[in-house]
Amino acid sequence: MTEGTPAKPDTFYARTKLAAERIVLDTKRADGQPLGTVLRFAAIYGPRIKGNYQRLVQALARRRFIPIGDGSNRRTLIYDRDVAQAAVLAVQHPAAIGKIFNVSDGHFHTLNEIIFKICRSLGRNPPRFSVPVGPARFIAGFMEDALQLVGRKSPIGRETIDKYTEDIAVDSQLIQRELGFKPQ
Repeated sequence: MTEGTPAKPDTFYARTKLAAERIVLDTKRADGQPLGTVLRFAAIYGPRIKGNYQRLVQALARRRFIPIGDGSNRRTLIYDRDVAQAAVLAVQHPAAIGKIFNVSDGHFHTLNEIIFKICRSLGRNPPRFSVPVGPARFIAGFMEDALQLVGRKSPIGRETIDKYTEDIAVDSQLIQRELGFKPQ
């Protein structure tokens, strides 16, 4: 995906992020010139990692993680210090005003590569087997539906499996080309 790829937000969170982008891009100076810049960050990692990748690291550390699918789905990442560098660059560079930039380390990483590198950092072997997507999605859906009948929410549902196995390859060449961003 590039900055020009039409956005198709599928969650409340994604819809609110897109709405915030529109507010930033619609904000103008008194002379009508754009005022803001939108930075779309890849998954951010670093010493204070949060969210899904934090849970992945913890599960791999405890050896309580079984991959779903073949792991060839792609992800884009960005180190937290590179996020700060990109933000400073966007504030200082006049060519950034009024534009959208994807920000990543410039590489596509497969989920298998990410899992392997996390395991290597933890001094652990990566999981030896995985569960095919179809059966995993069926079981997650069954759990989701069964627990819903008794008024409970399943910790893993179809959406979780879909999110885990989706391919999210975001091109960040525009910020590198136009602003000279070089992730370290």
